[in-house]
Amino acid sequence: MLLQHKDLIYKYFLKTSCPPGKKTWKKFEDICVEILDYLFVPPLTKPKIQSRTFSGIDRRDAIFPNRNFNASNIWGNLLKDLEARMVLFEFKNYDKTEIGKDEIIQTRDYMTQPMGKLAIIVCTKLPNNSAYIKRNQIFNKDKQVILFVTTDQLKEMLYIKERGEDPADLIIDLIEDFYIQHE
Repeated sequence: MLLQHKDLIYKYFLKTSCPPGKKTWKKFEDICVEILDYLFVPPLTKPKIQSRTFSGIDRRDAIFPNRNFNASNIWGNLLKDLEARMVLFEFKNYDKTEIGKDEIIQTRDYMTQPMGKLAIIVCTKLPNNSAYIKRNQIFNKDKQVILFVTTDQLKEMLYIKERGEDPADLIIDLIEDFYIQHE
């Protein structure tokens, strides 16, 4: 397991060969999925990658099924609190383009009732102010939580796991920070 972890950290530091931008979106997504799989499976289930809705109109980057129905762990609590039956991850390997309200609206549109009320956007840079405002509006209207996880926070979760702690604690921290700053 430690060798696998070192390989993932190595891939993370290969970020220099995966710079932000459209050309490397797939490589960025693949590395992020592998890291998230290492961090959260189990207790989450292996992700569904690039899954489409029946009509084919919507395509979500990664969905991690949450089957922690009676568990007293973090994911079990998120299943109860946010109905997070499916944990949606979107990946934004943006360079010059801003992560704005349109990306938040797109993510919100993917959060159907069966999916639940939690989505996580993994990004190379923080979104602009309009994204935060739109995220708050979505929470006010639908009680859906959209988190922003930077690549630095992803790296931090790897170190949390290496210490034998639960990397999902950082997800809880981000949710609590969101609740505190929300207006």
